Amino acid sequence: MKALATQPSGLHMKTPPPRRKRRAALWLMLTLSISLVAGTVLLSNDMRHLRTLAALSGYDLNLQVQQPEPPPLQLVEVAKPAPQLPVKIPPRLIEVPQPELAGNFLRTWRKSGPDMCETLRKAGIEMTQWRASAMGSSAYECSFQEVYKEDGERPLSSVFLIIRGDRKGAISNIRAKIVGPATDSAGRLDPSFMRVFETVLAQSHWLDFHDALSAIRELKDVRKEGFGASVVFSREFSSENSFNFIMTIKAAPGPQMRTRAFFSTGRWMPAPDNEVSEALSPIFR
Repeated sequence: MKALATQPSGLHMKTPPPRRKRRAALWLMLTLSISLVAGTVLLSNDMRHLRTLAALSGYDLNLQVQQPEPPPLQLVEVAKPAPQLPVKIPPRLIEVPQPELAGNFLRTWRKSGPDMCETLRKAGIEMTQWRASAMGSSAYECSFQEVYKEDGERPLSSVFLIIRGDRKGAISNIRAKIVGPATDSAGRLDPSFMRVFETVLAQSHWLDFHDALSAIRELKDVRKEGFGASVVFSREFSSENSFNFIMTIKAAPGPQMRTRAFFSTGRWMPAPDNEVSEALSPIFR
């Protein structure tokens, strides 16, 4: 009985821990951790550490990375720009201004009364001196008269020219009258008469009025207006063989006259065709 009592019971015995298995698991985990850290260090920084280590060990790890082939170049047709056309600059934009032509738009007398009379004298037209009018008014004038043929006190063929203005020489109007003018076989005015009108129109520098000379040469009525100035050559009602010439600037504000001439429908804005006008909206007709 004592022998049985002294033997240890199987219920109270403990199994020793498996130390070898624990050590193996610990080393395995440690190895994996070191491998991960080493791999991270070697592969980082574009594998420079790995290449350095391989070079020290005698290995060449310069791997040739195969780059994808670039796509073939495609020729793209580029549109050629249109050839540049030469730019033509109107000469009037770059030419030196000519003061003597300013009267063509401004409609001012480019010469004073005394200067105009002197110019006519140089052209062979014997004008008087610039002096006070014989009528006793404040007007000043110079004149020319030549009678070619007369019947007693009545001239049958004559020419009369007078330029009127003020004391300072500003011209107000130029008038002329021809009676029984000499003409050629075609009915054109004799050059001795035409010289008067040609000289007067040339000194005014109103270039758009120069075509009135053609009508005067043919002894036809003509009336020119523009920018406040006017030139009129007409036959007298009482005598078919007498003609009057008047050249003047209207006493109106310059801007008003220039605006009226610029927007003249007869000169600058011709009426459109009927077909085009009917196709427009009523508000634009």
